[in-house]
Amino acid sequence: MPYKTFQGQLDASRLRIGVVVSRFNEFITEQLARGALEVLEKRGCIPENISLIRVPGAWELPIAAQQLAPHCDAIIALGAVIRGDTPHFEYVAGGAAQGLNRVSLDTGIPISFGVLTTDDMQQAMDRAGGKSGNKGSEAAEVAIELANLVRLLKSGATAHLEH
Repeated sequence: MPYKTFQGQLDASRLRIGVVVSRFNEFITEQLARGALEVLEKRGCIPENISLIRVPGAWELPIAAQQLAPHCDAIIALGAVIRGDTPHFEYVAGGAAQGLNRVSLDTGIPISFGVLTTDDMQQAMDRAGGKSGNKGSEAAEVAIELANLVRLLKSGATAHLEH
């Protein structure tokens, strides 16, 4: 018996996308945002359907995403939390991740996690357009695919599974 397989397409032409960017470690987060916006454009998202929101730091990403969620098909959350000598790193990185996950599950809007958590600035630069690619670009592709998958699943594509 063949399986029914569902996967979202990488077509952003009919999507409304929110991009929430932390200003802390701005040198890094601007590169992440640039990568995300380039992918959105390449995948057909028109500028009028993109909302770019800037927040002070990664800790503030969830509240901005929560307010933006009713107006979007998906959200891309971008930030850079770099480890220091205090436990602050764990609190901020963990809080941002848990908060964004909760917003996504509570609203049903996919939120892609493009928040870098690195040990040092070099690792962050490598992941923001350096030798390890651009995690902002990757987060944009995840958001597009998930937005289309959620739309497909909500459209009744899985109706045959209901009893």
